[in-house]
Parts: sequence; structure tokens; C-alpha cells
Amino acid sequence: MAMNKLPINELRTLLAAVASHGDQHLVEVESDLQQTAFLLNEAIEKLSASFMKIHDLIAQQHNLLVTSGHYDEAMTFALNEYHEKIGNEVNSVVTGMQFQDMTNQLLHRTINRVNGLKELLQALAEHGYDMDANREHDDIARFLESMQESLHTSSHALSGSLRKAVGQQDMATGDIDLF
Repeated sequence: MAMNKLPINELRTLLAAVASHGDQHLVEVESDLQQTAFLLNEAIEKLSASFMKIHDLIAQQHNLLVTSGHYDEAMTFALNEYHEKIGNEVNSVVTGMQFQDMTNQLLHRTINRVNGLKELLQALAEHGYDMDANREHDDIARFLESMQESLHTSSHALSGSLRKAVGQQDMATGDIDLF
């Protein structure tokens, strides 16, 4: 009975192509994630600064109205109540926008996943070239078993370290866990 010959060179080419194309896509994903983190940080900083500026302008307006003396005690009391409520709302908005910490944790975790996948693909590319064409069946079997074990071990380690809850680190209102 004739033994079928595996096309070792084609397998090597396929493994190298999978690794190369996968790595190219993951580099783009990583770049997009880093750009997303940058844009998110910029937007949060600008929004926070704008809300604080609104709060400051309302405080200035409040002080001007109260010190002008054109209002009776009831109107001054009402203005003070509105000033306090507006301040509380602005503080709530600014505090709420600190979700930036949690999204940064998620983005960092996703970038770590991308880097882990890039390492797995690099291992796939490297293992594809150490097979002896004279013993290709044995080498292919050992290679596939080795790759499967390596992928399983690396994937398990990567997943285990990245399955942690995303926790709120610096919001003044308390702890929140996401996932």
C-alpha cells in the first residue's frame, strides 16, 4: 500500500502566509486600538474641562447676581439652591466621565490579546521551517502535535491573565466592576 506524501513545501508556505497575513492584520488592530485610546482620552479631557468651565462661569454669574443686591432674601436663597444643584450635576457628569479608566483597562487588555496572538502566529511561522523533507510524515505529525500543544498552552495562559474584571480605579463615587 502506497503511503500518500504530504506536500511539505506547500504546508510551509501556507503556515508562513497565515502567520504573515495574521500578523499584518493584528498590527493594524493594535494601531487602531491605540488610536482609539488616544482619541478617547482627548475627548474625555476636553469634555471634563468644558464642564468645569461651565461650572465656573455659572459660579461667576451667581456671585455677580447675589452681590448686586437686586434680589430679596427668597430670591437669593433660590439662586444659591440652583447654584448648588448645578454644581452637583456638573460634578456628577465629570465623575461619570471617569469611565475612561475602565475603558483604558479594556483597551490595554485587548492590546495584550493582540500581542499574544501575534506571538502565537510568530511561533506558527517559525515552526514551519524546521521540518526535514526526508522524514516529512513524522515531522509533520510531531510539528502539528507540538503546535497544537503550544497554541493551547499559550492561549490558555493569555486567556487566564485577561479574564479579570475591569475595576474602577479612581472615581470618587465608589467601586464599579465591569464584567
